[in-house]
Amino acid sequence: MTGGPVVGVVGPCGAGKSTLVAGLRARGIHAREVAQEHSYVPAMWQRITRPDLLIYLEVSRETAQRRLGRELPAGWWEEIGERLAHARAHADLVVDADPLTPEGVLERVLRFLEEVWG
Repeated sequence: MTGGPVVGVVGPCGAGKSTLVAGLRARGIHAREVAQEHSYVPAMWQRITRPDLLIYLEVSRETAQRRLGRELPAGWWEEIGERLAHARAHADLVVDADPLTPEGVLERVLRFLEEVWG
């Protein structure tokens, strides 16, 4: 997918980034998953992806563990949160994915994009 504004999607493992990006792309939106949680460079999301809008998917450790089917150590989870802090602080939209289905997250983001881009 080329051209048009770029929507970057960040968040911890198990937040639903891949699912959201797939849903946005299926609707013709240029979306990119940003693996910021794997980088020690706080602004990697800006340097590599250069999104026009940044969506942050918030998820609890408990929900991520359930979705991924494995235990996520507390110390590691805290480290991931630190790696994502810069992106979260600069996000145009933060979505609490815990209570939402993947479709609910997509609907919330599509509503936001409609508000922003018309």
